[in-house]
Amino acid sequence: TCSSALSSPPSTTSSSATKDLHIDQVQQEVLVGCLSFISLLGSLAAGRTSDAIGRKRTIGLAAAIFQAGAAVMALAPSFAALMAGRLLAGVGIGFGLMVAPVYISEISPAALRGSLASLPEIFISFGILLGYVSNLAFAGLPDHVNWRVMLAAGILPSISVAYVLTVIPESPRWLVIQGRTGEARAVLLTVTDTEGEAQERLAEIEESARVTSAGKAVWREIMRPSPVIRRMLIAGLGVQFFQQATGIDALVYYSPTIFRDAGIATEGHLLAATVAVGLSKTIFIVIAILLVDHVGRKPLLLISTVGITACLAVLAATLSLLARGALPGGAAVAAVGLGLAVNRLTSGAVAMSFLSICNAASVAGAFTAFAAVSALSVAFVHWFVPETSGKTLEEIELLFGEAGGSRGVVELGDGEHLVHG
Repeated sequence: TCSSALSSPPSTTSSSATKDLHIDQVQQEVLVGCLSFISLLGSLAAGRTSDAIGRKRTIGLAAAIFQAGAAVMALAPSFAALMAGRLLAGVGIGFGLMVAPVYISEISPAALRGSLASLPEIFISFGILLGYVSNLAFAGLPDHVNWRVMLAAGILPSISVAYVLTVIPESPRWLVIQGRTGEARAVLLTVTDTEGEAQERLAEIEESARVTSAGKAVWREIMRPSPVIRRMLIAGLGVQFFQQATGIDALVYYSPTIFRDAGIATEGHLLAATVAVGLSKTIFIVIAILLVDHVGRKPLLLISTVGITACLAVLAATLSLLARGALPGGAAVAAVGLGLAVNRLTSGAVAMSFLSICNAASVAGAFTAFAAVSALSVAFVHWFVPETSGKTLEEIELLFGEAGGSRGVVELGDGEHLVHG
């Protein structure tokens, strides 16, 4: 994930490539936004792949596909070759975006699942930060060299995956589904504190796998969901949509355009400002990870969405004032794949339309729209997203099945009582 972010160039890198390969604005939007759409295909394919060959092998496959794409991008002699490499890397990124959170959720203890599940996001942000820093570091190189060096650098972190795969265990849930219960028990003994806890988690996984295998087809369950699955889908897909519809990727990809509109003119100052964006994003993700299992997911979602709304409103107002001054006037894997589809489609739509929207309605107008969407996200989180901190995947299913739907909050002790009662 760190490599994928590092080799998914923000607009400062795109700017160098634009000069070198003579890329126009429409091509730049396509180049930036296509990654989200193509990674969607990788995410959808990764679900079936990870069920067939296991989570570990799928992680390795994702890294290999990404490395091939990054190499093609770094050596690209034309826009067409650059697009081909970006599309290939996007497939690898899509595989990784799907399988990483599934693997982490299936292997981590409930008490640490929130923090560990946030690791992909922090490494993505760290990769983006490294991308900004490398842009600044390589800015003195010729335009036909600096962006290639940065893209090539993204290959290096992904090479470490080969070593990691020799160390990490396979998902115990996948092992149970494959009938390899003994191996699943051995894995659980390494990630739990006591043998009793490992046996309890194994029993929960076996029961969940039995229900899944005895039920209807996964995608039929998604397309014709029960009330429990419907509440889960509303919460999960809604969060994925609002995460991108509030414009975070526009800020990441097009920060130089935004800062230039705010009056920062020199290339050095623009690069430094983008580094500040990446640094602040990484810092606050680390803070969120430290707090998520103590404060809870829903309070952090509410605080962050309110904060995003306020910041976007201030940003839009500030840019508007500046402009006035300058111018005359089982199902889990499928559901994760579906959630990523919503996330990537929304991200791609934002990335591929942001420059055009800014030309039509100004940067301030674009962020005014993002602020309005963010305000809606506050209400959505309050009404449809329950607290799941400290609960196993099986207890979360019970939580969404409670009367009152997703607004209810079941304490961990209650969940355990329901499981064993």
